[in-house]
Amino acid sequence: MNPDLDALQPYPFEKLAALRAGVTPPADLAPIPLTIGEPQHAPYAAALESLTEHRDEMARYPATAGTDALRGAIAAWATRRFGLTGLDSDTQVLPVNGTREAIFAFVQAALDRSRPARVAVPNPFYQIYEGATLLAGGTPLYLDCTAESGFRPDFDAVPAETWREVQIVFLCSPGNPTGAVTPLEEFKKLIALADEHDFIIASDECYSELYLDEATPPPGLLEACAALGRHDYRRCLVFHSLSKRSNLPGLRSGFVAGDAGLIAPFKRYRTYHGCAMSLPLQHASITAWNDEAHVRANRDAYREKFAAVTEILAPVMDFPTPQASFYLWPAVPGGDDEAFTRELFAEEHVSVLPGSYMGRVGSSGTNPGTGRLRLALVAEVESTLEAARRLRRFIERRG
Repeated sequence: MNPDLDALQPYPFEKLAALRAGVTPPADLAPIPLTIGEPQHAPYAAALESLTEHRDEMARYPATAGTDALRGAIAAWATRRFGLTGLDSDTQVLPVNGTREAIFAFVQAALDRSRPARVAVPNPFYQIYEGATLLAGGTPLYLDCTAESGFRPDFDAVPAETWREVQIVFLCSPGNPTGAVTPLEEFKKLIALADEHDFIIASDECYSELYLDEATPPPGLLEACAALGRHDYRRCLVFHSLSKRSNLPGLRSGFVAGDAGLIAPFKRYRTYHGCAMSLPLQHASITAWNDEAHVRANRDAYREKFAAVTEILAPVMDFPTPQASFYLWPAVPGGDDEAFTRELFAEEHVSVLPGSYMGRVGSSGTNPGTGRLRLALVAEVESTLEAARRLRRFIERRG
């Protein structure tokens, strides 16, 4: 087996299962999970209808590049959403089976192991960034996201000699788990650094359509490129998904877009990788990318939840006001995120994720996730509010 497998840490939910081992929660309280970022809102019905209508096309092999119609729908959506002058659907767009698979695969295809191969990741972070790096023979560079930095990486703190070894920089905006949004000027600054030090920017934007202020959608990396007149999107790739936008995590549908010079070899890799999206899924995806009404309704539902949960928890917990995503990132009263998680489960049958499980000891010498929780507000509103009420009751009981 690949010896690099031994470098992988247990996934956060494996750690959580071990933490709760032997704990018996109250049987009279229904379990409420706030752990996994799996949307529980109703999936977009028209996409499911399209999937069913085209089920007979399961009899055909799909092409790695996807259909012209799907790439065209994706390019049109991205152009509208991010104000692009143009996005070539043939050379600058590639459909993928969700961002998780695509992010992992891209690192395997892109990392050059014949020279220093560092991959910069926000810390705390989505664990696939680290796992993909380690299995590609690279070394993660953890960029701490703290309250002092607005829960975003501080690129100014990275010395030039370190940048020279970096081949890929991962962004996650809106951020998992913090909900922080990268400003347009920060994207531009990172693009300048990429030009200076010759690295790729991989921007994970799968939460971009879940924002709380309808008037200020989060900017994206390609939007920053367009503002700079870089319509070739050189050194830049974005990853988008229908999982959160359209409540279709099981569809496993997303796309990669940007630099044609990166898309072409990645497509060649994926031809051998054997991960083309089935045709019925492509039809469903076209339907979803072409409609915005259901996405606005989805945002409305999240706004309602965030407002109500904030009202319940703000008196007893300190957390940054999220600009987007469906997470809260509160500080733990008392500071011990593992003990808090275990005792909350034992007393209130509510599951949360310790923040330390999403981070590593980084440049500051500490794990920036320690002492925090990730709360995924993905369930329907009543269940989410009941979890918030139990959480507050637990904190008040502890004093």
